[in-house]
Amino acid sequence: MRLLLVEDDQLLAEGLSSQLEKAGFSVDIAHTAKEAGVLGEQEDYKAGVLDLGLPDGNGLDVLRRWRANKVAFPVLILTARGDWQDKVNGLKAGADDYLAKPFQTEELIARLNAIMRRSEGRVHSTVKVGRFELDENRQCLQIEDGTEHSLTGTEFRLLRCLMGRPGHIFSKEQLMEQLYNLNESPNENIIEAYIRRLRKLVGAETIATRRGQGYLFNDTV
Repeated sequence: MRLLLVEDDQLLAEGLSSQLEKAGFSVDIAHTAKEAGVLGEQEDYKAGVLDLGLPDGNGLDVLRRWRANKVAFPVLILTARGDWQDKVNGLKAGADDYLAKPFQTEELIARLNAIMRRSEGRVHSTVKVGRFELDENRQCLQIEDGTEHSLTGTEFRLLRCLMGRPGHIFSKEQLMEQLYNLNESPNENIIEAYIRRLRKLVGAETIATRRGQGYLFNDTV
């Protein structure tokens, strides 16, 4: 799950990014309104965390620009401004939630997962496909027979992507975009390695290969 974090405080941004990655996100960081505007429109994000007080502009203007240009990923506004009018303005501009500083990282992650579930039309923190259920909070895979498997961060992100749209074919490029941020440049062969590892858990037939197209998750047993 790829996320855009817009925060001008470099230490805070790096600390948040580390915690968000542990929670299963692949994070790109923007420190300015200009950079945030460009990344939000060019990249495929599942959610965004947006600070309002940026050195070259207002985060609300960034959000308005995104929405005007049909950028639809859910956005949580993160700011030191706790006034109710700021919250109202943020929600009117197209934000999905609002969290005032100081805050607990656990609450931020919980709110992010909640707005993502709403955007996908879900109410539970699990993704269920056939015999398999992916627990987002614990980053583990549960199978109908009662067995449970803990996942690494990359395994979780990959499986979350595939199970989030069962039957949909994802190319290697699309999977790479969701698994890694802009500062990482792994070889595409890494996807094949992780697919092999996940097939040991769910079965080779569950994650199917479409030659020349990509991979899909489809449990019909």
